[in-house]
Formats: sequence, C-alpha cells, structure tokens
Amino acid sequence: MEEVKQIPQDIKSTSGNAEGKTYIRPSWDEYFLNLIEPIGSRGTCDRGRSGAVIVGPGHTIIATGYVGAAPGQPHCDQVGHMMNTVVREDGTQSQHCVRTLHAEENAILQCAKDGISVQGTTIYCKMVPCYNCAMRIVRVGIRRVVAQKRYHADQKSIKLFRDAEVNLVIMDNTIEEYTNQSAQKNQSVIDEDGFVSIKEILMEEGKKLDLNEIQQA
Repeated sequence: MEEVKQIPQDIKSTSGNAEGKTYIRPSWDEYFLNLIEPIGSRGTCDRGRSGAVIVGPGHTIIATGYVGAAPGQPHCDQVGHMMNTVVREDGTQSQHCVRTLHAEENAILQCAKDGISVQGTTIYCKMVPCYNCAMRIVRVGIRRVVAQKRYHADQKSIKLFRDAEVNLVIMDNTIEEYTNQSAQKNQSVIDEDGFVSIKEILMEEGKKLDLNEIQQA
C-alpha cells in the first residue's frame, strides 16, 4: 500500500502557476462586491439589474436585495417599463422607471419584514444609491455604504451621506451606464465634483492597500 504523506501545516497556499506566487484573498469589501452581480441577475428590470447586500459588523450577510416589482405586480420584463419623466428646476429632464423597488430598498424592506435591525451595518451596492434609497439608508441607521461605481445623479445622495456622517466608499469614479440615462450628468460633471474614489487613491499612492482600512466620507 502506498504511504500517504501529510502536508505540513505551515506551507502557504500558492496560485498554482509557474512562479508559485502566494494566493491573496480578496478584501471583505471586494468579497461582498463580487456578490452584487449574481444577486442582481435576479432583477426584473433590464434598465439596471442591480443587487445589494447588507452586512453586519461581524462580516455576516444579513439580507440581499435586487431590482423588482412589488409582490403581486407585473415585472418590467413581462409588461415593459413604467416611465416617469422628471423635470428639474433648470429645465433638464430625466426618465425613471417607477415599476420596481430598488435593490437597496428591497434589502432594507426585507430586514423590516423579518424584524432584523440594520443599525451600524454596511450596505454594498452596484452604484451610489439614488436619493430616495439614500434617505432610507440614513433613516434605518446603516453607517457605511460601499458602491462599485457612481450614479449619474448622485450628488444629492453624497451630500446626504456626508451630512448624516455615513461613511461612503466608491471603488471606481466612473458612471454606471444604463438605458434612458440622463445625458445631463456626464463623466465630466462627475470628475469635477471633487469626490475621489478608492481606485484613484490606490493609483495615486502606487500600492495595494487594505480597502477595509480606508475611511472615505
């Protein structure tokens, strides 16, 4: 019988390539952001199949949410969008689908339905939440928001988070694009608003940092 050799416990895991590089696990922020896409794939509005994850202080997932109509109502994928046109004070217009609940809103409502407190938690999002979702995030006591990208009309949300002392972390300072997006808020506006993303901080410093240690408001 062939002898079975035991692998020493102190040997580090490698990536399996020729260089034998040590495998580096994703940070907690990267880990939870990687769940956004598969969660969002359950969404029922093709303008943006967004997902959201609410995580407790101990890195425990409390709830997830995705874009979808309220129970008993038809979905956008079934009957089409329910578009509302919003006219701003300066005369510019944007269109919004109001048939669905947003991913962040659905995650928060799931906690409310199940009687779960979200005080002091973190919510992970595909992009900076819209103003309505941002108000709900502030109201229920979520203290940290981590977004993969910018939302084309997120200036009011960012100001709200700053005023409420909610820690906002944006990984990539580019706009998430989707159908019927307002043309008034383009990338140049985003670049000029003074918000610096985590990606830009890392590029400027030229080194890898623990994203969980970076505080950004």
